[in-house]
Amino acid sequence: MIKTLYVPCDSSAISLGADRVAAAILHEAQQRGIRVNLIRNGSRGMFWLEPLVEVDTAQGRIAYGSVQTKDVASLFDADFTNGGDHALSLGLTEELEYLKRQQRLTFARIGITDPVCLDSYIAHNGYQGLNNALNMAQADIVKAVTDSGLRGRGGAAFPTGIKWNTVLNTPSEQKYIICNADEGDSGTFSDRMVMEGDPFVLIEGMTIAGLAVGASQGYIYLRVEYPHAHKALTTAIDKAYAAGYLGDSVLGSGKAFHLEVRLGAGAYVCGEETSLMESLEGKRGLVRFKPPLPAIKGLFGQPTVVNNVISLASVPIILDKGGDYYRDFGMGRSRGTLPIQLAGNLKRGGLVELAFGLTLRELLYDFGGGSATGRPIKAVQVGGPLGAYLPESQFDTPLDYESFAAIWAVVGHGGVVAFDDTADMAELARYSMEFCAIESCGKCTPCRIGSTRGMELMDDIIAGNDLSKNVPLLRSLCDTLLNGSLCALGGMTPYPVLSALNHFPQDFGVEA
Repeated sequence: MIKTLYVPCDSSAISLGADRVAAAILHEAQQRGIRVNLIRNGSRGMFWLEPLVEVDTAQGRIAYGSVQTKDVASLFDADFTNGGDHALSLGLTEELEYLKRQQRLTFARIGITDPVCLDSYIAHNGYQGLNNALNMAQADIVKAVTDSGLRGRGGAAFPTGIKWNTVLNTPSEQKYIICNADEGDSGTFSDRMVMEGDPFVLIEGMTIAGLAVGASQGYIYLRVEYPHAHKALTTAIDKAYAAGYLGDSVLGSGKAFHLEVRLGAGAYVCGEETSLMESLEGKRGLVRFKPPLPAIKGLFGQPTVVNNVISLASVPIILDKGGDYYRDFGMGRSRGTLPIQLAGNLKRGGLVELAFGLTLRELLYDFGGGSATGRPIKAVQVGGPLGAYLPESQFDTPLDYESFAAIWAVVGHGGVVAFDDTADMAELARYSMEFCAIESCGKCTPCRIGSTRGMELMDDIIAGNDLSKNVPLLRSLCDTLLNGSLCALGGMTPYPVLSALNHFPQDFGVEA
């Protein structure tokens, strides 16, 4: 009898030895004459347990972790291919508390299927959304997305349906769909996990978007630092073409949609949609003035939908289950689920997908397990390197776009980075200015010059020089950056700087 085993092919798992573990399992099985079918699945998102090895049994999949090559022989000794007991045994995967408490919609298949097996994708409800969309009018597809309440998961939180509707109603012989896969925020990895763990869901979402607005060409703008995602995407795209899910006539419908991957060159600013389009056109990644909006005049001057990975990967379930189904998750104007990434000084870093509305405290302690050092968590940065630093007094804020805006913070891409009480917030504020200075495209003066002056000011403040003059000057500079920058890179750098100054003045040598 052939035993089915799973070892993740996710970058995080590979970095922790998953490839070596997979090879060791195959070698040991061969030595013992045991026939195994080893599937490289996506990661379940419990990174502290990687490499996580799973075994199919009559009771369900049983997990073992974290497995190292030195553990493989003893696992076989314990008859783990039949679910045997071992020190690394975690029980049934689906019963693990970390997973059991989640509401996985976008991540429903990740960790379960072979990412590049089209048959496996279809067997797990894949392409049902596209099949439904092929039998709907364009306006009805857009309406379903609008009714779902889906907002951009890349950070801006703009209603996806409004963007699609604008492109649909803008006449043009050529329209485009762009997936912004230039995931560059610190502490974020949900886009990567989707592309490595379930690339077909992104392909399906982009195909539905193309049908909805009348776009026949799509591009995935992928950051060059994601080689495993690149391989998975190109493999999946080739298989989608071969099976008729992409091409001149999608599933024989007579409607065309073509898709290809383009690699970015490592510029953070190209995560901004207009810089991204400049890069796609073969130009230097500089921010464009708006208007015109990309939805009206975007890539090569044509109407263009630009959404990020999670936004587009959320579309198939909306077209499968209906807009109302998706909208029933969440709170207020923040509907559906958000894949939240836990990173930094936490015991249990990983991916958590839940409906909007839970608090930071629940995330940090119920899922993250508190700080890895055992010290108090001093601050949390949400929304990437340009997100605000939140003190413990704000940990009970619901994860919701409007609730965060009310405390001058952003949900952004859903990245959560924790710091314990040894963190120097003035040094972190200086890093924010340095980051902006390094990544600025240079087009606008507030960002180009202001970030460099900000670094100099922070050096003076950290050195304790003339605080009565330099702290107000820092606030004034941040006001210029906030209100005068052309894009969010300069416009949001004040968020981490001022939040650190306001909530942790003692780290700046200032009295509260």
